Amino acid sequence: MFEVETERFGVVFRGRPERRARLSINAFDYNCHLDLIKLLRQEGELVKLRRARQKMSELFPLTEEIWLDWLKDEIKMASESSEREKVYELFERAVKDYICPEIWLEYAQYSIGGIGQEGGIERVRSIFERALTAVGLHVTKGTALWEAYREFENAILETAQPAPGSVPSPEQQQMLCTQLEKIHTLFRRQLGIPLLDMETSYAEYEEWSEDPIPETTIKNYKKALQQLEKCKPYEEALLGAETPKLAEYQAYIDFEMKAGDPARIQLIYERALAENCLVPDLWARYNQYLDRQLKVKELVLSAHDRAVRNCPWTVGLWIRYLLAMERHRVDHSSISEMFEKALNAGFIQATDYVEIWQAYLDYLRRRVDFTQDSSKELEELRSAFARAVEYLKQEVEERFSESGDPSCTIMQNWARVEARLCNNMQKARELWDNIMTKGNAKYANMWLEYYNLERAHGDTQHCRKALHRAVQCTSDYPEHVCEVLLTLERIEGTLEDWDAAVQKTENRLARVNEQRAKAAEKEAALAKLEEEKAEQRKQARAEKKASKKAKKARSGEKRKADDDDEGEWGQEEEAEQPSKRHKGDGLLEEDMEVEMGLFGRSGPEKPDRPANQKEKATTSRKDIPKVLHDSSKDNVTVFVSNLSYNMAEPEVKLKELFESCGEVAEIRPVFSNKGTFRGYCYVEFKEEKSARQALGLDRQAVEGRPMFVSPCVDKNKHPDFKVFRYSTTLEKHKLFISGLPFSCTKEELEDVCKAHGNVKDIRLVTNRAGKPKGLAYVEYENEAQASQAVLKMDGLTVKEHVIKVMISNPPLRKLPDKAEAGRASQFAVPRQVYGARGKGRTQLSMVPRALQRQGNPVAKAENGMVQNSAAASSAPPEEPKKMSNADFAKMLLKKSAPLIEVVQNNLFCPQLCTSSFQALNCVRTQIPAVPRDPAG
Repeated sequence: MFEVETERFGVVFRGRPERRARLSINAFDYNCHLDLIKLLRQEGELVKLRRARQKMSELFPLTEEIWLDWLKDEIKMASESSEREKVYELFERAVKDYICPEIWLEYAQYSIGGIGQEGGIERVRSIFERALTAVGLHVTKGTALWEAYREFENAILETAQPAPGSVPSPEQQQMLCTQLEKIHTLFRRQLGIPLLDMETSYAEYEEWSEDPIPETTIKNYKKALQQLEKCKPYEEALLGAETPKLAEYQAYIDFEMKAGDPARIQLIYERALAENCLVPDLWARYNQYLDRQLKVKELVLSAHDRAVRNCPWTVGLWIRYLLAMERHRVDHSSISEMFEKALNAGFIQATDYVEIWQAYLDYLRRRVDFTQDSSKELEELRSAFARAVEYLKQEVEERFSESGDPSCTIMQNWARVEARLCNNMQKARELWDNIMTKGNAKYANMWLEYYNLERAHGDTQHCRKALHRAVQCTSDYPEHVCEVLLTLERIEGTLEDWDAAVQKTENRLARVNEQRAKAAEKEAALAKLEEEKAEQRKQARAEKKASKKAKKARSGEKRKADDDDEGEWGQEEEAEQPSKRHKGDGLLEEDMEVEMGLFGRSGPEKPDRPANQKEKATTSRKDIPKVLHDSSKDNVTVFVSNLSYNMAEPEVKLKELFESCGEVAEIRPVFSNKGTFRGYCYVEFKEEKSARQALGLDRQAVEGRPMFVSPCVDKNKHPDFKVFRYSTTLEKHKLFISGLPFSCTKEELEDVCKAHGNVKDIRLVTNRAGKPKGLAYVEYENEAQASQAVLKMDGLTVKEHVIKVMISNPPLRKLPDKAEAGRASQFAVPRQVYGARGKGRTQLSMVPRALQRQGNPVAKAENGMVQNSAAASSAPPEEPKKMSNADFAKMLLKKSAPLIEVVQNNLFCPQLCTSSFQALNCVRTQIPAVPRDPAG
């Protein structure tokens, strides 16, 4: 009957039994409660439905819609007076969760049905008065309550009217006057409050009243109208805004805070929370206002209770609740019970448990009278400290693989309490000994903390003993600990103590210096090895360039190889194209863009080329003059990269794509000297807004690869310019999923994730070629949904793959150490400079063995250039005899043609040589410089 079965992503969720099982695992599964209630209501199982609603209301404040459905179902079943009383109790619970005008209006109207019972009229009036106090100031919905209250009093007035033609008795006359005055009072109260459609209420009062409206009422009415005009912009902003409207509500709250009316401030907070009940910061600000300004016990504790029921995963709300309970003298058993609920709330970080334990231990410490040697409160405090340490060691560490308290702050505080407040240094020393055995003995600050405690509450002997152990164990700052030991002995020690301290510190520092020297030597050896590898790579690149030049010289494309004129050799190609340098070699991106001179063709290109003329088209691109980029048009230009090298007619393909953003003035694809497309281009628009709109196409798939679109910015003029990067900080509303099958699509993943909350965005992580990496980021609307999804999806089997789900908190990228930079400057050999992502595949050495000359290395290469050997005055004497340009060229010509062809076909070629040596003039590299490093 209730086996409702759906299949998502290879995972089967069944009907009610499945939901019960999920609730037994995690009672704080809000969506599962909703699903179960909806299913039971469809089946008409009212008894089980009532039980399910009751269980959910104990854990969470229910929304207005849930309460109204529940109340309507209970009203239908209530026929006896005893059952009506249960409905009244249910209404009382409903109005405490949120301030909802609709629930108050339903409550008042339901109470009118019991007007025939004893005290029924007074009960109705009491409910109406409470409703006006709660929501009567609501600018848009308050009028309905005032009008309902007046209609009720008018109905009472009609029943009190004497029969036509009869003379009312003095008692009846008095009752009529009293009832008329109540209606007058309601009108006057309402007209003094800024509410929408006030003019209609004023006209109704004028029509109803036989007497002129008092001047005081008119004055209050005009004042309320002025206040309404001030509120209207904020109300209109709320009406026009989309959920969650946090910015609009915050502006409204700031406005009311300046006005200073506590009732109105409380109401606007409650209105904001009714629509944003899962925003912890909003609850925190509201509770802070109540704690510091209103300080009404029932109001404050109610708000704190609703806050932790709505956002149980937020440890800060629980801590504020415990403090508020202590502040308002709540009994100890209630506070302890609330603390136990906090432990079961399911925090998302191990450190949250440390914070809640610390808050509870602080409360217990404040209960103890330390003037007594022993008390029940003191024993409870010690027991709580021991339980906290054990809880973090077992429960928290088992769940998070860490205790959340690596520096043992709870045990440190326990030791301070024992030493300072209980005068029990023996227990404090035992605790500190336990702290040091947990991996803290190598930190100087931990030893100094213990030393300061001994200094204040212990004796000199234990201080000396602690410092001697610290000198022996500390590995981070041993000099500091040694200095403290010597200072102690200088002030209080004997000569024997001083000699022992000096000897111990000298021996320890000698060992430390020796270890550091060995570590430095090891690092230097590694650095030297890296330098040698870099030099070999540079030599290989230089030989490749020389081989390619020899091939061109032999085919007649260059000048004769035996020409000794260094100033003329290689100038022809340099005049034809500026030299290009890789971005990772130290040049800024704008330098790369201007020097490449590959910003498109100056003349129009024929739209249709036969396939068999591809080689001719490639050759024709060589002869087209290069157009340098005009930096004055950066605001209307975007830089497009990571395109396929095999893209046919990139101008046509990209024009169709970018025309949706606006009129395209020009598309300048970048080609190599051989006429092949280099995978990036510049798109120039007619208008600046079109260029901004084009940035929205970033990472759109084009021929199976994600296309990168970024602004065209001169980094020489704007060095602080940063391109878009995904966030690398903690985002509690976003999940990181790993272990996904490569065949997983965005739609399939969304089907699984949307069962646990509102999914705002899903990003499947791919490599530069657009291939999936089995990773994804899923963004939910709020932290609550994300935390629920972690609990439900972590370890889920998806297409025979077990996925891992966690809150998105990417680790920081390791930056080069300053020490390494210092070592680099220490060695005379310069190091190869790579890009932001290190050495790429395009920088592998692929030099044929025939070109590797044993014992005759090429001069040091730096930044893709062979340096002039004459400039290296500090070269070792054993270096071989240096060759002139002509000698070098002749040597290359003697190489066999097949060997030169192998070198020429090598795809990996360094950049053009632009140094004064100019012995080589190789072709441009086939690998384009990607202008940015995309995250993910």
